[in-house]
Amino acid sequence: MAGRNLHDSLGQMEKKKESYQLQTSPDVTVAAWGTLGTIKPLKNFEPEADVDRITEILTNKGNVQTIVDIVTNLNNDQRQDLARLYKAELQKDLEEDIKKVVSGDLEKVIVGLLKAPAAFDAQELKSAMKGLGTDEETLTEILSTRSNDHLREIQTCYRQEYKAELEKDITSDTKEPYTGLLLALAKGKRERDSGIIDYSLIEQDSKILNDLGPKNTANSAQWITILTERSHGHLRRVFDHFKKSTKGEIEEWIKKNFKGDFQKGLLTLVAVIKNTPLYFADRLYNAMKGLGTDDSTLRRILVSRSEVDLLSIRVAYRRKYGKSLYSSIQSDTKGTHRSALLLLCRAEDI
Repeated sequence: MAGRNLHDSLGQMEKKKESYQLQTSPDVTVAAWGTLGTIKPLKNFEPEADVDRITEILTNKGNVQTIVDIVTNLNNDQRQDLARLYKAELQKDLEEDIKKVVSGDLEKVIVGLLKAPAAFDAQELKSAMKGLGTDEETLTEILSTRSNDHLREIQTCYRQEYKAELEKDITSDTKEPYTGLLLALAKGKRERDSGIIDYSLIEQDSKILNDLGPKNTANSAQWITILTERSHGHLRRVFDHFKKSTKGEIEEWIKKNFKGDFQKGLLTLVAVIKNTPLYFADRLYNAMKGLGTDDSTLRRILVSRSEVDLLSIRVAYRRKYGKSLYSSIQSDTKGTHRSALLLLCRAEDI
């Protein structure tokens, strides 16, 4: 009952704020009242009091909703401070102690929130390659939507946590030319948008993507270089030029000339480049459509984008699917797990 009241009050507060202007562009949503993330630093953060409350709950097996409320009300830097203080005061690891009293999907959400962003992504990449099968969609999603600096942090975290090289694991778990695409993305060599429009380079790149080489096939290596190293703004202009010069969409050319995981990877990359919030909105919708729910995708996106662009994703979701992300999560999940996801989503969009 307390959790429901909290959700209602949060929803009303955020609804009022978000009745202001929200606009989407391929890269950003401009929220008149704040950042693109739904989670922002708590102004009156009191880590000592939060540690005491969490310790009480973990010791006496109290209501875990309180832990959910605490961690979803802080941004990641504050959660890191909380975990460090817990360790300093109790000589215990907060993640490990939480795992003793919380399990299943809720445990994964809370533990995910307590990890630094790059460490969380490293964990998700490792999980995508664990066991007999490989989750190619997750590999492509993470590596195509993180910044250059963040991708380098992921590699460091992966090395420290798993005593292995991310690039070597990718190579052993995937096949060319898809492997080459992932490795190029992982290197984080994408150019920044300079604001300068290079028309000759736009025409050159468009021609390279359109040209067929030996045996009438497209050059996958050139596609990888252009799509993983050029800036998003430049590539959107390349796609427009490609459409005008060939009378066809870049996606149709990809489907015609490539196959398998490489084709899927290129299509994902194009979707991300064209409109990142819409790409994530589609991923979330597909995770919840039908009878089952892809909880890992739902959790990963909400955790990883809550301080980045979840507002933009919410707007894109509402516009394309005619319903709010909040209400979709509400109808597709249950229990305290649902409570945690709704607190990350933050509010209804009407």
